Amino acid sequence: MGREMKPINVGLLGVGTVGGGTFKVLERNADEIARRAGRPIRIDVVADTNLDLAKKVTGGACRLTGDAFAVTCDPDVDIVVELIGGTGVAKNLALDAIANGKHVVTANKALLARHGNEIFAAAQRRGVTVAFEAAVCGGIPIIKALREGLTANRIEWIAGIINGTTNHILSEMYGKGLSFDAALSEAQRLGYAEADPTFDVEGIDAAHKATIMSAIAFGNSMRFDEAYIEGIRRLDPVDIRYAEKLGYRIKLLGITRRTPQGVELRVHPTLIPAKRLIANVEGAMNAVLVKGDAVGATLYYGKGAGAEPTASAVIADLVDVARMLTADPEHRVPHLAFQPDAIVDLPILPIAEIVTSYYLRMRVEDRPGVLADITRILADHQISIDAMIQREPEENEAQTDIIMLTHQTREKNIDGAIGRIEKLPVVTGDVTRLRLEELL
Repeated sequence: MGREMKPINVGLLGVGTVGGGTFKVLERNADEIARRAGRPIRIDVVADTNLDLAKKVTGGACRLTGDAFAVTCDPDVDIVVELIGGTGVAKNLALDAIANGKHVVTANKALLARHGNEIFAAAQRRGVTVAFEAAVCGGIPIIKALREGLTANRIEWIAGIINGTTNHILSEMYGKGLSFDAALSEAQRLGYAEADPTFDVEGIDAAHKATIMSAIAFGNSMRFDEAYIEGIRRLDPVDIRYAEKLGYRIKLLGITRRTPQGVELRVHPTLIPAKRLIANVEGAMNAVLVKGDAVGATLYYGKGAGAEPTASAVIADLVDVARMLTADPEHRVPHLAFQPDAIVDLPILPIAEIVTSYYLRMRVEDRPGVLADITRILADHQISIDAMIQREPEENEAQTDIIMLTHQTREKNIDGAIGRIEKLPVVTGDVTRLRLEELL
């Protein structure tokens, strides 16, 4: 098989962690990959500004260049793999490769979340494909599951732990009782968190991935700019402990849900019942829960980052592209699962309009009538209480914590109630509010 078949020539842009892993796995499993693809897949040229690193990784097994644009217009290259990252030069390289009739494989979630609409339209016009399994959750084949495996289903919602850095930090805060700052410092020391962790801890990376999954699940255009994003920096260990007492774990979730009013697209710390499998995903692992009308809930779990897990997804895309090189463009799996002329612009709901349940923590004076005042305000805003803890004050302590879980309500109702509760003379400081999802 495949001996007489011309190899597929790949131009690899960027030979850092994922690029190096891709080179290594492709070399190690070359025979198996060729058996699956129907012809050999080989890296013909590597572009990286660090030529010494490129030499070291490739061991002189292919051509090297410091100019990535020399690869995107190289007539010998069939597929360009973009592993540079960022949204500046990477966008120009992807569009240049497409303009030159080359297929593109990328692991760049920021590029697709921000510029995917333009990139996919360009690929569609040129009759080439852009494959991006590695852009979401590293080695977990979640894009393929959504685009192909679940294609019979009307997807109802997706909820995912899709950032390993924040999940590691939350696991440490839960397991060791650390503050956010202490858990972050430890994650940086162990190499789980970057020196500048903003993209991760503020939820931006998770929002890029949630945007991509939302578009594929609902046949929507990429709408990253409309996503609601809240990170974990302000999360207090005391809320992790109270949540545990009530039978919940707190995770940073990327959530997208279809509703009659529009699509929810949000990233924030979320209480999840401790008995759910996804609540028990620890450390730097990723997990995505997808609810389809026919299949019910399905869970995808694995390593969301790292050299070889991400390389696994890059190479799966290379094999897919190799298999369909001979297929007419209209017979390929569409980029966003739905045919290009069926992509719609569903409205993304503002956060005030989402419907979910809530965790509220209030610091109050320990005296009669306080609870009645608070429950009256909640009732005025059509909010009913599902569970409650009132911490016993210590001796000589004049204040205590009240923790409430609400039934489902619209966020603007909670906002209105919190505004009134905070004005009560018996309530000290701000009310802490976290969202809660049962994920049934």
